[in-house]
Amino acid sequence: ILGQETSCDETAAAVYDGSVGLLAHEVYSQVDLHAAYGGVVPELASRDHLRKLLPLLRKVLDAAGDSGTIEGVAYTSGPGLVGALVVGASVARSLAYAWRVPCLGVHHMEGHLLAPLLEPEPPEFPFVALLVSGGHTLLARVEGVGRYEVLGSSLDDAAGEAFDKTAKMMGLPYPGGPALARLADFGDASAFDLPRPLMYSGSLDFSFSGLKTAVMTQLRKVGSNVCEQDRANLAASTQQAIVDVLVHKSVAALKACDLSRLVVAGGVGANQRLRERLDDACATLGARVHYPELVLCTDNGAMIALAAAMRLQRG
Repeated sequence: ILGQETSCDETAAAVYDGSVGLLAHEVYSQVDLHAAYGGVVPELASRDHLRKLLPLLRKVLDAAGDSGTIEGVAYTSGPGLVGALVVGASVARSLAYAWRVPCLGVHHMEGHLLAPLLEPEPPEFPFVALLVSGGHTLLARVEGVGRYEVLGSSLDDAAGEAFDKTAKMMGLPYPGGPALARLADFGDASAFDLPRPLMYSGSLDFSFSGLKTAVMTQLRKVGSNVCEQDRANLAASTQQAIVDVLVHKSVAALKACDLSRLVVAGGVGANQRLRERLDDACATLGARVHYPELVLCTDNGAMIALAAAMRLQRG
């Protein structure tokens, strides 16, 4: 399967074989293109996908071997930036038509959810999945491919948005989430008393807009004379608040489903503090956590190719 991902600001492609595994994958990031604007500019993103996608596809096909062996083409059908998605869909459908093979649109979040299955020791079904990215935060019970029960989701801002928007308010460079996590390493997570929205609500839904507002209030209190240590402390406190909520609700979901496997995927899943806390909490519970390797946490073509291959194998 030739898979491609163009939902936002990464152009990615991969070739996956249902018997052998991942044969080749490449990711081109548009971070440098959008850094000057402090965020993703949709029109620039779609035009860059148009420039980079075909050369990237040629690269992975060359690395994987003869393109005549391709038995299906997969692309991200959404959610994402409309223009960026159209580029990916147009190229994928054209190739599939020319090669006379099936063409599958894959939901972006399903790709993330199944990405840990690419690991040498993949989790067995059923499991609980925590999907945390820039636009989505949700918990789901996963019985198998295409058999998902959403347990809780974002009511407003996702965890990744809280990271990114807080970083922007603090004047950190784009992309904000990783920059905030790096700054948090030098801060005191107890320095600022920030809320943990919906943590004890009994619900598995998420809400981070109130946390973002609380950070804005703290920045106004500190004023323009904020020192570097205050910034580090606020970054650490923000990260701690987000991680506390994610860990608490993940453990609650495992208990509610009576399962002992947790899969964590999406860009925020690369956060080291989150991984440490989840590992500790699940060890105490007698559960195991599965992550994709760091390069497969962010948007990538491998997860799209895998999801499509698993669906084709199941007819």
